[in-house]
Amino acid sequence: MARTAAEMVAEAKSKVRTITPEEVSRMDNVLVVDVRDAPEVAASGKVPGAVHVPRGMLEFRADPTSPYHDKNFDPARPVVLYCASGGRSALAGAMLQEMGYTDVRNMGGFKEWSEKGLPIET
Repeated sequence: MARTAAEMVAEAKSKVRTITPEEVSRMDNVLVVDVRDAPEVAASGKVPGAVHVPRGMLEFRADPTSPYHDKNFDPARPVVLYCASGGRSALAGAMLQEMGYTDVRNMGGFKEWSEKGLPIET
């Protein structure tokens, strides 16, 4: 039976641990990934040091056998994902788990980061 996007996001959120922006700001040696589209990042900035990988390219950047692999991705390294509201980052986190990444967390939306007054990279 077909599933809705909302059902898929809910399932992903149940699988991927959540983390607050404050917790992310205190982490070391973590890969922070912004899965929003380029115009969203250009309009609002991003978490300092975050790697921007649009949701549609994530699997290719995370797969070491892909010609598009990003060397920042390592299944043994903690990964924190975020998007605008938390749905795409939850789906992205569930996919990384399927690819063998073991420490994956969903920060949710960038808006929460900026509303906390945390630094923003433009």
